[in-house]
Amino acid sequence: MAGRGSRRPRRGDGPRLRRRGRLERHSLGWVCARDGGVLVGFVDVAWDGRAHAFVLDTVVAERCRGGGVGTSLVRLAAEGSRAAGCQWLHVDFEQRLRAFYVDACGFRTTAAGLIAL
Repeated sequence: MAGRGSRRPRRGDGPRLRRRGRLERHSLGWVCARDGGVLVGFVDVAWDGRAHAFVLDTVVAERCRGGGVGTSLVRLAAEGSRAAGCQWLHVDFEQRLRAFYVDACGFRTTAAGLIAL
């Protein structure tokens, strides 16, 4: 997983300094996949600073899907979270992504709560 000082891909325009501060406080790190010099996959891992890490923003370029890029990204995110001392890696996903996260990546389903805001 990239360290906190690593360069993160841009997400459009906006107040980058404020976002960078939040990123440095709440992101454990991120994992990137490249094909040559082109970014083709990305996972951000947020955490609570202790036992819980959270997979966010898993993205794989459409042309690279189905080839193991996403599962490799999540596996590396899990390894980095474990190395940082986390005991749990969480992910929320839409039903259409269940096969990816549960079957391919090995997450198990749990009871959880959600409030739409």
